[in-house]
Amino acid sequence: MGIVVWQKEDVNSKKIIHGNFTRLTSLFVTSNGDIYIDGGQKNGRVQKWIAETSIFVTVMNVSSACDGLFVDINGTLYCSMSQHHQVVKRSLNDTVMTSNHVAAGTGIRGSASNQFNNPCGIFVDVNLDLYVADCNNNRVQLFRSGESNGITVAGSTSRNPTISLNCPSGIILDANKYLFIADQDNDRIVGSSLNGFRCLVGCDGEVAQFNRLTSPSGFSFDRSGNILVTDDRYSRIQIFLLKNDSFGKLKKI
Repeated sequence: MGIVVWQKEDVNSKKIIHGNFTRLTSLFVTSNGDIYIDGGQKNGRVQKWIAETSIFVTVMNVSSACDGLFVDINGTLYCSMSQHHQVVKRSLNDTVMTSNHVAAGTGIRGSASNQFNNPCGIFVDVNLDLYVADCNNNRVQLFRSGESNGITVAGSTSRNPTISLNCPSGIILDANKYLFIADQDNDRIVGSSLNGFRCLVGCDGEVAQFNRLTSPSGFSFDRSGNILVTDDRYSRIQIFLLKNDSFGKLKKI
């Protein structure tokens, strides 16, 4: 098993990073090209592939798969453990592999403000606020830095009307504080704006196969604002081009 890296939009130019991987669930790529790789399901660890040297080092020990990984601006690594209904973290600046700290969640399945039901994607902003896609509670939770109780910022149970979700699995917050969500069981990507939430990809009325999604589990933006989506049931990665404030299909990888 390996990790495939494509150079920009060239589907024929790719690099395969080989390693001792088993049932990878998530990745996180930093701005310098280092890759953090989940291996918790079988190997009980998160590894870092160092781009400069092409070597692997273990950076976190975990007791289950990390359904989401994130490294914040202070060099703290977060792991969303869906099976344990909890998000844990560890400072990468510590020279000794210490125990992980709880970032959010009690470890008991539930729907209270301090609980999760299968958390998946995570995002930490520059204020160290933590956003969690709480899949089976059909909501996105915001945990202010240092707080153990979350605020629902998307989903039918939010304080203010937002959007109904069905197993959100991936989230991104942009520089303008707009929230983008992979709404997995609704087969779409949605995003917030000044006028509230709207569908971006996989919207009603799209009948072309390349414009449809089926169980999108994660996504990312490139520097041009194009969106790349992992389309699970079609076993493909889709790239949608940002054009005139809307998304259109660019190509399939």
